[in-house]
Amino acid sequence: MSGFFGGLDIGSATTKAAIVSEDAVLGHAVVATGVHCDETARNLMNQVIEAHGLQFGDLKGVTTTGYGRRLVSFATGTISEITANVRGAVWYGQQGGRQIRTIINIGGQDSKVISLDEQGVTKNFSMNDKCAAGTGRFLESLARILEVNLTELGDIALEAEVPIRINSTCTVFAESEIISLIARGRKKSEIVAGAHYAIANRLARMARRVGVVDQVFFDGGPALNRGLVEAVENEIAAELYVPPDVPQVTTAVGAALIARDEYLYGAETDELPKARRMNREAECNLCP
Repeated sequence: MSGFFGGLDIGSATTKAAIVSEDAVLGHAVVATGVHCDETARNLMNQVIEAHGLQFGDLKGVTTTGYGRRLVSFATGTISEITANVRGAVWYGQQGGRQIRTIINIGGQDSKVISLDEQGVTKNFSMNDKCAAGTGRFLESLARILEVNLTELGDIALEAEVPIRINSTCTVFAESEIISLIARGRKKSEIVAGAHYAIANRLARMARRVGVVDQVFFDGGPALNRGLVEAVENEIAAELYVPPDVPQVTTAVGAALIARDEYLYGAETDELPKARRMNREAECNLCP
């Protein structure tokens, strides 16, 4: 055994940590990011490793990703969210006997659609990081306006007979539209379902730009929302595969797997798994 490896995905809303061994994912956890990224990341990583009877010194490498990836003092490497997300999604797909060809990821402040070739290498991607529409932040606003728990939204949406069309794509205007619908006495379930379909429609437009090929992998915190899963499936006309573990941790798991790969094979050697090397090159070529 060469040791253990950590991955941290420091997002705008939550921080996710994962640890892997040479041949398995051992554990993971999620907490709110807060204002002190480095402290949050260290405490969370300690929580995960101690739960498995390990010490911090047992980690041979820690790779970080996400908005706060450069703010972690103990990181041994950083990687982009797209590369880490692809690595984690392909790994989870392999565990479930699926070949992942499309990834849909929704974070707190952005959403991404990534297309992969048959070798699991990034072909193209579309990213929305300029507007809260189609992100977890929009769902949080919806829950606040309707005075329900965020985790209840999915079940509420599934109660709707006919979703109400939400015309506004901007989160600010959509909030005003939802408040107006409440004032007019429209059913909460119909409003929630309509908001879910508004998000799904935006994701579908992004997906069509990069191309949708089965199997489609769906991750990020909102992937826990059954109503949103159904809406996205209907809008893209394809079944979504949501990882059986917490879908929020896919990118953190990918970062940990990358830390392991680079420790075992070296960052620039021919032994580094081909798809991993090609993904790094593909992303550089696709970015403006």
